[in-house]
Amino acid sequence: MKNIGIGIVGIGFMGMIHYLAAQKLAGGRVVALCSRDEKKRKGDWTGIQGNFGPKGTQMDLSGKAAYADVADLLNDPNVDLVDLCVPNDEHAALAIRALEAGKHVLVEKPIALELADADRMLDAAKASGKLLMVAHVLPFFPEFAFALDAVKSGCYGRLQAAHLHRVISKPDWSSGIGDADRSGGPAIDLHIHDTHFIGLTCGVPAAVHTRGVTEGGAVVHLSTQYVYDDPNLAVSAVSGALSQNGRPFAHGFEFYLERATLSFGFAALADAPQVDPLAVILPDGTVQRPALGSGDPIDAFKDEIAVAVEAASTGIEPARLSGTLARQALAICRAEVQSVRSGQAARIA
Repeated sequence: MKNIGIGIVGIGFMGMIHYLAAQKLAGGRVVALCSRDEKKRKGDWTGIQGNFGPKGTQMDLSGKAAYADVADLLNDPNVDLVDLCVPNDEHAALAIRALEAGKHVLVEKPIALELADADRMLDAAKASGKLLMVAHVLPFFPEFAFALDAVKSGCYGRLQAAHLHRVISKPDWSSGIGDADRSGGPAIDLHIHDTHFIGLTCGVPAAVHTRGVTEGGAVVHLSTQYVYDDPNLAVSAVSGALSQNGRPFAHGFEFYLERATLSFGFAALADAPQVDPLAVILPDGTVQRPALGSGDPIDAFKDEIAVAVEAASTGIEPARLSGTLARQALAICRAEVQSVRSGQAARIA
């Protein structure tokens, strides 16, 4: 496999996480970075922090090109894969520029904020012959990877029902995330993790029926029933940013299969993390605790980027990073917002 040169655009929290994860890769390496901030181009990342992982430090960027203008990175022949870690409202324009420059693209989720932009991105990928991959990292976390494999393999029988939850307190670590016009707000920036995983694991629903909470014109909390053509498949999710500061983040799932229930939960509490480890609950009452990989979130991002690097080498789109599925995840979120506002079920566009 060719050693793939990665160019990271945007050195904020997520750009730093992608950089740290890429240092663990075998088949790819970061060869270039782009930031409008001169201090960051010189390796001063001490002002970067997020809701997980390490705080930024002084980084040794020797041997890596550092650009202020994204056009210079796109013109760099050493860059094979452009890794876009920019604000959500910049995803579409920059991804299309990178594709038109003949680069493969890995863009952070969501694919875009509007379906029309997502469609333009997919069209640009088709026209360029390059891959548009969207960095939905949830399927690379070990508990979610286990559930995905269990459902898809059928090893515990048919999936009958599922419920996911993902709640945060109001984000205060980034002004961009807190700006619904730039991020899409919790209904997209946060909840799209769930809609993507539901589409990947359970299939894309035909419609949604959602109740929610709206603040300042933005939908900040959703409770959704996903409507499938199969009347014997019941899937639901709760997601939003109404949790108090003492619990800044919590997520988990239950999958009900014919011969097992899969259960997992995690919450970051002010006093101590609360973990309900992955459990496989069997009909005879046995509870199995599967051996999982590293719980370090950086490793999940490493695995995600490794898949993108392999795809850039082979030219084969990976299912977990599919641009089409990412577009469908956005369509589900948009339908949920429509359902909240109308009080009626909404079909997926």
